[in-house]
Amino acid sequence: MSINASDLLEKVRAQKPVIHHLTNWVTIYDCANIVKVFGASPVMAHAKEEVADMASIASALVLNIGTLTPDFVDAMKLAAIAANRKDIPVILDVCGAGATKLRDDACFEILDSVKVNIIKGNASEIARIAGENVQTKGVDAAAVEKDLREVAASLAKRRSCTVVITGKEDIVADESRVVRVKNGHTMMADIVGTGCMASSVIGTFAAVEKDLVSASVAGLVCFEIAAEIAARDAKGPGTFKESLYDSVYSLDSETINRMQRIED
Repeated sequence: MSINASDLLEKVRAQKPVIHHLTNWVTIYDCANIVKVFGASPVMAHAKEEVADMASIASALVLNIGTLTPDFVDAMKLAAIAANRKDIPVILDVCGAGATKLRDDACFEILDSVKVNIIKGNASEIARIAGENVQTKGVDAAAVEKDLREVAASLAKRRSCTVVITGKEDIVADESRVVRVKNGHTMMADIVGTGCMASSVIGTFAAVEKDLVSASVAGLVCFEIAAEIAARDAKGPGTFKESLYDSVYSLDSETINRMQRIED
């Protein structure tokens, strides 16, 4: 499968899609900024009274259960119903699934109530949503015994969606394809928020590309190449994070085509 990440980045920059978020309060600022430096337009609207209206003018909807409350789940469902009516992609970051019953129940409630087009999480979060008996360490991944490609593909088939597992190597799967993304840098795990930012990036690319496997892979490739570039001169996590935004903003086609590492 041929995925041209640089072409999709140019589509994002040209179209400047609106990406509606109901996201993690810890990382909301980072999610907004990463969408903006990619060239899109982030909006963070959480109130039940406006989420449907906001989703109706967006090009993608990103849901993230990182800082969860029952009222928040209700707002997510209202936003997703509006997004489903408009046929725009809904991305669900199952942040912390496998850590508590509330998070597990919220994920299944959302997935059973509305159409989610992309489910994204780390290995243990996705494994838990796939029905495996695993426990997530807060929001950090725990070990999963099963082949993650099989876990992703099985969940994608069962839910008729695209599944993204982020980690040392990312796995993107739908009902017929499994792709691995081998870009990124270990320093991404040293700051809070890169997982949530990745979901926002995936939503940004899904807003301009109907093939959601291609959109997810391209978004991860661009984000993680920028991380590799940012890490080169970083003195630590602080300067790495600062440089990450600049690296995304400065990405060009030549750099992406030279550095991307994708494997079917």
